[in-house]
Amino acid sequence: METKPNDVIAESNSVPLQELGVDSSLGDRCSILFELCDFENPQHLKALAELTNHYMEDPMGGFPPLNKLDQLRLVNGLANHPTAEVHFAILDSTVVGLATCFVNFSTFYVKPYLYIHDIVVFKNYRGKGIGKALIEYLTVLCIEREFCKKTLEVREDNKVAKSLYKDIGFDECDPKMLFWTKKLNDYSQ
Repeated sequence: METKPNDVIAESNSVPLQELGVDSSLGDRCSILFELCDFENPQHLKALAELTNHYMEDPMGGFPPLNKLDQLRLVNGLANHPTAEVHFAILDSTVVGLATCFVNFSTFYVKPYLYIHDIVVFKNYRGKGIGKALIEYLTVLCIEREFCKKTLEVREDNKVAKSLYKDIGFDECDPKMLFWTKKLNDYSQ
């Protein structure tokens, strides 16, 4: 089932994609808006749930979509998490992508850093430079905040995402690190 983007009126900074160094198929004069999720804005909450489910249902998400109750739990959990940030990518007044992030702290660098937990763009907007622009926007925020780095995890078989991330400066850790999980309940996968 294809999730359709919701319309949203965005009041945020408009950034020409070229200023972020993004070669986009959206055109030379195209601008994308980036907006921090307002957890009291029903349109933002709808966009958060739609994009999260869109990602979960994608082959690279590989997870069943959240039901309405779990969508409420997601919103409540993120809204009440002390370091959670959800950033939207908005094109022509439509939310087309998001990055769910958490501010973390590096004990080695003794500085905060940004962990990008989820990044997703609606399927019909992929390949147009929106994901790249969103990550570059997060880079600008990290520099402004004097963070020491930004991190993310990527599936080993997600060749498209790995190519994008390498193109904008991400690489495997040196020394190489592994991401391990221990399931604690029925909700973990």
